[in-house]
Amino acid sequence: MYHATPPALNVLLTGFEPFAQDPLNPSWDVARALDGWQHAGATVRAVQLPCVFGEAIVRLDQALQQWQPALVVCLGLASGRAALTPERVAINVDDARIPDNAGHQPVDTAVEQGGPVAYLSTLPIKAMVRAMRADGIPAAVSNTAGTFVCNHIFYALMHRLALAGGKVRGGFIHVPALPALAALHADMPSMALETQVRGIQMAIQTALDVREDVRETGGQLH
Repeated sequence: MYHATPPALNVLLTGFEPFAQDPLNPSWDVARALDGWQHAGATVRAVQLPCVFGEAIVRLDQALQQWQPALVVCLGLASGRAALTPERVAINVDDARIPDNAGHQPVDTAVEQGGPVAYLSTLPIKAMVRAMRADGIPAAVSNTAGTFVCNHIFYALMHRLALAGGKVRGGFIHVPALPALAALHADMPSMALETQVRGIQMAIQTALDVREDVRETGGQLH
């Protein structure tokens, strides 16, 4: 009897290329370290995005088409934070304080013309934070993803998932600097790569296992 092969279950995990003069970007180092990791029958597929307005969305669209993921987690660097911070909301605003890697610096423009003002993450962000903290990893829910390329890709992702019917869950997590990067900048907090990898691994595992987020207060980064 013929048995059709079930479609592969993929988790798309994105990270950004190094920004400006920095030699590395921990968001990509973490994503790359988890490429091929499996949980609950799902395989992580790591994709690097350019730190460029517009171009990052083009690469995201290519990755979504290639991998047809069941879950999408985008990572980005928050150099002033000392914890892993799942983001709650993406806003439809590009407002760059500094230029991106291609010299673009949009001011008060929409990520998606005619799109909603904002989208909420569809990841179980509080359950993810709880799981990471239970393992001793600093983590907190963040209520602002900024208005640079991180929020740009977060909003673009959620807009695409919503237009596709909302069956695929997705969201964004900011990660701290790595010690090697923090050493180049005064007073920059950092977290070891292995700790970040373990934390994001637990976040993905939680997102695959938990359908309804926990309802609890506290543990938020404002």
